[in-house]
This record gives sequence, C-alpha cells and structure tokens, in this order.
Amino acid sequence: MTTTPDQPTAPTPDQAGATPSGRPPVVGMAAWRAARDELLVREKAHTREGDAIAAARRRLPMAELDGTAEVVGPDGPVPFLDLFEDRDELVVYQHMWYDGAPHQGQCEGCTMAAWHLRDAVYLNARGVSFAVLTTGPWDEVAAYVAFMGYTQPWYSVRDAAEPFGGGMGHLSCFLRDGDRVFLTYTTTGRGNEAFSGSFALLDMTPHGRGESWEDNPEGRPEGQHPCWYWRSDADGNATWGPTSRPAPQWTRPGATPVDTLGRQGPCH
Repeated sequence: MTTTPDQPTAPTPDQAGATPSGRPPVVGMAAWRAARDELLVREKAHTREGDAIAAARRRLPMAELDGTAEVVGPDGPVPFLDLFEDRDELVVYQHMWYDGAPHQGQCEGCTMAAWHLRDAVYLNARGVSFAVLTTGPWDEVAAYVAFMGYTQPWYSVRDAAEPFGGGMGHLSCFLRDGDRVFLTYTTTGRGNEAFSGSFALLDMTPHGRGESWEDNPEGRPEGQHPCWYWRSDADGNATWGPTSRPAPQWTRPGATPVDTLGRQGPCH
C-alpha cells in the first residue's frame, strides 16, 4: 500500500531503538523495569537513612527561650508564645529582609521558600502551627505580605530582645510546655529544601534542576549557576537582570518589569 503525505510512516527498527542526542538510552520496557528496580533499592535505603536521621533529630536536646518576648504582627506587639496558636508545636521560616527595598528587591530565595507553604492545614491538623519571622520593619513587611498574597501569619522580630532559632534564612522548630517555649531544631542552606517541594520534583526529572553542580550525563543541557530560576523577566526567562523579579511575583497585580532591584546583588 502506498503511503500518502497525510499518513505517518511507521519507524524502522533502527529508528525505534535510536537514542535522541542528549537523552537517556532507549530500551524495552523489561530492561527499563530492571533498571528502575535497581535504583529503587538505593532509594529505599535513602528513605530508611532519612528516617534514622529524623529519629536522631527528635532526640536532640532543646534550649529554653523567653516565650514572653514580643514580636510585631498585624495586631501590634504580641508575645512569641501567641505564635503557637494554642498548639504544642511551631515551625517558623525566618525570612531575610532588605530595609527600604521595593518588593522586587526582597530575597528571591526566601520568597521561593515562603511561597511553597501558603496553606498550613496539614501541619495544623497534626497540632503544629506555622509562621514567618523577619527582621523588616512591620510597615514594610505588611505591604509586602499584602502584595504577595501570603495567607500565613508574618511577624517582625526587628526589636525583639530574644533571638528565635537561627539567623534569617533558617527554618526552625519549637515546642511549648504550658507557658514555657523551647527551640528544638534549626537548619539552613540546603536543609531548607524540605520546605520547597519543587526541588524534590525537579530532582525526579531527566534534566534535574538545571544547575551546574549537578552530576548529569554527557549531552544533557548545560547547567547554570545555582538558583538561576529564582528570578525571571516578564516573559518567564530566568534572569538576574534589572527587569526581573522573584518568580512568584509575576502572578501578583502590578508586578511589572522594573529598572532596579532596589538593592545590590542577589542574596542566594
């Protein structure tokens, strides 16, 4: 039968098994399942080691803090104890801040982290509250929170006498026993990745995060500097140029290209 231009031509056996340039090798389903099962052994070992680390984390000692120390939120100064919202546990993200910077000039890494937990319903169901702390003056913080559309509680620790957890850019956990407050855990850097589910999903994809430090097979797209996609221009191109913003800002009303970040350099 003669093939017309409108009819697709079936691939030859050689074409069916050919590997496109810069792609994983093409194999049959049985070979794919065997390779997948082999990797699964390592993944399960990784999961079990993560469980063991979590068990050790739960056995860390804790440090008592002053639960009466005041932070500033939408209702004015409140004791840190109020952030628990009558629950026994509290997780906070400590958001970096650039005084006087416009919205596009605030920390893109912290913006990414805070954007990933806009609803703490599953934490709350487990008896855990969530809040964001920052060192910014409350009037600036309140405007930023409104612009971003964040729904979780934010507080300024600018004038707080008590240091809560680690520094800015940290994720910290607290335990309450009546009116007593204890710091149980804090992490930063890649430890914060537990907060950003997008990282775990990107790590499952063939091209990964697209960062230069990753161990990728030859022929894959060349990696760029870490966190290169945290900012983008109006067309969605990852860039640290003068018309860029933290990526989540482009869904906000009034998020137009800009002339300056309002501060010097990236903070990743």
